[in-house]
Amino acid sequence: MKRNRRSLAIGVLVGLVIWSGCGAAEEASPTMNIEVVATRSHDPRAFTQGLEIDGDVLYEGTGLSGASSVRATNLHTGVELARADLPAPYFGEGLTVTEGTLWQLTWQDHVAFARDPVTLAERGRVPYEGEGWGLCTRSGRLVMSDGTDTLTFRDPVTFAPTGSVRLTSHQTARLNELDCAEDGSVYANDWPTNNILRIDPDTGDVLAVIDASPLVPPIPLMGEDALNGIAQIPGTDRFLLTGKNWPTTFEVRFVPA
Repeated sequence: MKRNRRSLAIGVLVGLVIWSGCGAAEEASPTMNIEVVATRSHDPRAFTQGLEIDGDVLYEGTGLSGASSVRATNLHTGVELARADLPAPYFGEGLTVTEGTLWQLTWQDHVAFARDPVTLAERGRVPYEGEGWGLCTRSGRLVMSDGTDTLTFRDPVTFAPTGSVRLTSHQTARLNELDCAEDGSVYANDWPTNNILRIDPDTGDVLAVIDASPLVPPIPLMGEDALNGIAQIPGTDRFLLTGKNWPTTFEVRFVPA
């Protein structure tokens, strides 16, 4: 199944009905805009599900059954350093690097792949309950999304769950790709919207809603789909943003509206 924004028309309508009952809470979070600093080319064949920077290496996980992969490239030159394909029918999702391991989620296969972060060779697989969407690392633990308004925390070595937090507002959100930023917050794509939520993972508070719609073409080209992929450039206030089958990766700052 190809999980894209076009396939959820019914779900979105249901969400709008629910949202109408909690609009006041949704409006409590401040809004931010996107400032584009630069652009980079992006593989339009990549159905992006996870994006992360570790040092000078940019990792990208892609989805679709039979076409999922994980690749490592040089952040500055774009030269591919390593690549591994997931065996069919696994549908790849978010990824993160921690404790010398690259973890990669699968959507509805209930399996996390543990990989060598240099070669991307598989080291093992760990089962988990529910769906896998986004993944990042914060303060020695993994933070995972499952397409709901809840973040689950996991042990970086065993992948066992250690706790969870639910958003205190925006409870119709479907948290997707995640980035654990250097300021301690978690940035999350709210699928299938063009919004990015800045979340306090300790409390579940939504600290800001970032409108990324200016990056999305009004008429998708070449099969382009939802915004998906957030990665802070280490030591800066800039982030890389891209989407599923997008030909461009944007280097941006988040600025007050």
